[in-house]
Amino acid sequence: MRSARKAPGELDEERLVRLVAKGDRAAFEELYRRTSPWLAVRLRRRCADEQIVAEVMQETYLAVWRAAGAFAGTAAGGTAVGWLWTIAARRLVDAFRRRAHHAEPPPAAAPRAVAPPAEEEALAATVGGDVGDALRRLAPELRQVLQAMVLDGMSVRETAVLLKLPEGTVKTRARRARIAMRKALA
Repeated sequence: MRSARKAPGELDEERLVRLVAKGDRAAFEELYRRTSPWLAVRLRRRCADEQIVAEVMQETYLAVWRAAGAFAGTAAGGTAVGWLWTIAARRLVDAFRRRAHHAEPPPAAAPRAVAPPAEEEALAATVGGDVGDALRRLAPELRQVLQAMVLDGMSVRETAVLLKLPEGTVKTRARRARIAMRKALA
């Protein structure tokens, strides 16, 4: 008399996941055997780094082993393969985030020493002493507004057009610049 239970090789992926949820190691091994080749191919299409692909594969199947009981299956309109891919895709995104978080900026992105703009050199020659020092210590966006309005004698509207800013922003920056200058000169 044959057993009513099918061998793991005869079951579909959804039934394998249900058995994995019950701790069935043979079902897990069969699920891995069936799904790992295509999962690795899909991950490699999105990531060329074999180390990351291997880590994501490991994390994915560990999550499947631990969370197989959470699989809703066709009752929720999903498939076991789709559920597995969702886990893998999320793990891949997590791996990319970790890599980006720990990555050093490329040498080309490192700030380079540059000569000061011609306007700043002209400003240094025009305004000297404590006022010049205070003006040079202002944030560039505040200094631009103050220079245009005070030194160049432009109106708020003219400054807004020149700097391509809303008039309200120009007024706010002018106020912040004046406050900073008062503090610096006090």
